[in-house]
Amino acid sequence: MIKWSTVDTPAGPFCAVVDADGVVLASGWTAYTDDLLPQVAPSLMFETLVEAPDLGPVTRAVTAYHEGDLEAIDDIPVNQSSGPYLQHAWKVLRTVAPGKLTSYAEFASLTGKPRAVRAAASACSRNAVALFVPCHRIVRSDGSVGEFRWGPDRKKWLLHHERTHS
Repeated sequence: MIKWSTVDTPAGPFCAVVDADGVVLASGWTAYTDDLLPQVAPSLMFETLVEAPDLGPVTRAVTAYHEGDLEAIDDIPVNQSSGPYLQHAWKVLRTVAPGKLTSYAEFASLTGKPRAVRAAASACSRNAVALFVPCHRIVRSDGSVGEFRWGPDRKKWLLHHERTHS
């Protein structure tokens, strides 16, 4: 059974979709699953989606993160499906420390492909499990936030929150 829930956070409503094992398939700052589901890979799609009042460890991690425990999200399992580079890039994103600005060029280098800046940016834009794969930690070389699916103001809020609590 695939479940979803929305948590009120200081950054706005945060919705997550999890599989029967509690693995996050999609997440982001929205109250609506319709904003999340287009990002889920076709191979991970499902027919039944049930609202739950609480997603256990996922809900606790989202709440703890927004209260200042930035490491609360680190061990939450996620599942995304794509080609080898994106899969690798998403794993690398989970190693980017909170509170330190990392440019798209630096991120590309971390993936082992320093010239693949556009591919690194694509990994951020195609990330279906925001927060748990912290693409918000990647910024432009000049330090500006760049684009973010959940809006530049929310990305600024997240970066400020992480600088304050790291």
